[in-house]
Amino acid sequence: MSFLQPSGTIIDLGVNIDHVATLRNARGTKYPDPIRAALLAEQAGADCITLHLREDRRHIKDADVIALAPQLITRMNLEAAVTQEMIDFACRIKPADVCLVPEKRTEVTTEGGLDVAGNYNAVERAVKQLQAEGIRVSLFIDAEEAQMDATAALGAPVIELHTGRYADTEGAEQAAELERIHRGVLYGVGKGLKVNAGHGLHYTNVQAIAAIPEIAELNIGHAIVAHSVFVGWENAVREMKAIMVSTRIGRAS
Repeated sequence: MSFLQPSGTIIDLGVNIDHVATLRNARGTKYPDPIRAALLAEQAGADCITLHLREDRRHIKDADVIALAPQLITRMNLEAAVTQEMIDFACRIKPADVCLVPEKRTEVTTEGGLDVAGNYNAVERAVKQLQAEGIRVSLFIDAEEAQMDATAALGAPVIELHTGRYADTEGAEQAAELERIHRGVLYGVGKGLKVNAGHGLHYTNVQAIAAIPEIAELNIGHAIVAHSVFVGWENAVREMKAIMVSTRIGRAS
């Protein structure tokens, strides 16, 4: 736990290292090293390290996950599709958390939440297999009551609400989306779920999401990687964590 959050009760930052690997893979080099990025992020205040092992291995590789797992001092949040290959892989690695996400090979980034209600049996099998290995499971979903009802029914304890539409809009539309997320957070907490959030958040739009007191954790990657080009990796992590924590403290005061 970082000095900014010694009690673990303010708000957690999960730093996603996917796009460090994207930079590495763009030239087929060994650098920048996502493992080093993860360890430096921990030192800079990250509460967990998030990484998405996609089926096409477009950024994170199997070897990255395997190498990183024993080195973390916080915890790994491994994002994975609901496929037998990915669930089996996660069960071998045994990260602290697995976040099940939708995945399409044609997408640039995750375009929406997992349809838990429409794929209930498949998701439930994945959740039960992961839980049998002592892994906490999170489901990446839209802020819809039907999806949260399904999540609670199949026994996953954590949800991560998709904030992409909030991040991509402005003005009245963004305000409406923020309100929808806020209602979803309250509904999820009411169902006994731990509620996290993420996708598309950056240094000037994260404040309104961080201010929602029931959100436990935000997972942010691309914005931190991009900002680090100008301020350095550790500074970029520290700045994001400071914004989140100061917003939450200001909201509570």
